[in-house]
Amino acid sequence: MPGSPLDPRAEGTNGLIKQGATPVTETADIVAVLQPIMGLELPAREPEPEAGEPVQSVEPAPDERTRIVGLLSPTPVLIDDLVRLSQTSPRIVRMVLLELEIAGRLERHGGGFVSLI
Repeated sequence: MPGSPLDPRAEGTNGLIKQGATPVTETADIVAVLQPIMGLELPAREPEPEAGEPVQSVEPAPDERTRIVGLLSPTPVLIDDLVRLSQTSPRIVRMVLLELEIAGRLERHGGGFVSLI
């Protein structure tokens, strides 16, 4: 938010606005700025479900589940690395991790790391 030009605490934000900073309120704002720079057509984002509308469940395929569990060990691994190495969507990886956690087979560590128990 812009601040008073007389307030030294607002120097940073006012300076960014002068340089053409783009306000970001959702991920679509970031995509809109990066799309022309990258020169890529990004897939359309699925609309958010309305309040009260049932959310479609996406069940992980057995090979996805096996691939993700195969990447886990007692040594902590970063969740982002699991997504990259498994070549699976973050949503599926987190779903498999949640299943393992509920089953008492997963331990969460600080900094986004997880390991098998």
